[in-house]
Amino acid sequence: MNILCIGNSFSQDATRYLHQISDERLFVRNLYIGGCSLEMHYNNIVEEKADYEYQKNGRKLKMISINEALTKKKWDYITIQQVSQFSGMEETYEPYITKIIDFIKEKCPNAKIAFHSTWAYDDKSDHFGFAYYDNDRKKMYNAILEAGGNIAKRHNLEIIRNTEAIELARELDEFKNGGPLNINRDGFHLSLDYGRYLAGLTMFGFFTGDDPTSVTYEPEDTSTEINKKLKEIAKRVSAKA
Repeated sequence: MNILCIGNSFSQDATRYLHQISDERLFVRNLYIGGCSLEMHYNNIVEEKADYEYQKNGRKLKMISINEALTKKKWDYITIQQVSQFSGMEETYEPYITKIIDFIKEKCPNAKIAFHSTWAYDDKSDHFGFAYYDNDRKKMYNAILEAGGNIAKRHNLEIIRNTEAIELARELDEFKNGGPLNINRDGFHLSLDYGRYLAGLTMFGFFTGDDPTSVTYEPEDTSTEINKKLKEIAKRVSAKA
């Protein structure tokens, strides 16, 4: 299965371990510009800007445009997402997501399009966009679910539910406030080990339909006991897709 993610650093986080998790069954590439919104993606399509890192496992292979990337492989799935600070603000999605979807369908008529629902910020995040949600994690979480759900329904898109996966991980003793670990590394990006692993497990469950608890790969220097809990979370949210 060939997967292209049109995203930013949040899709970079989510795809970092996806090749390894899938035992190389999934061919995954991420189009990366940090902080890239749907509006910017659309403008880059119109202007054919080759400003994206074409990434494998979160690392740059080359610079490329969306236009070129769409014709580079026979993609089975193409994912789209909003930039994190606008992810819970439905008014920021249009008309850009409609135009992007139309362009993808023109270039890749046989590809399925999925909506990647990204996560809320950490309670103590200092990201400027947190103020849009009154610096309230739960408020941001609920806003993302509502806005993304409405957009996905309007465009008949399947949802990759990392919003819910990351929020569920925050309820584990290991990641609760005051716990020994954090699912984020800077208040908004995912931790390089457990956070990225969970997002990848969720994507794996979505794309393959397989049970994430069957995954044998684990990132280096991580706890098998914690990873078991993350696999159960990924299984739970994948079942909703």
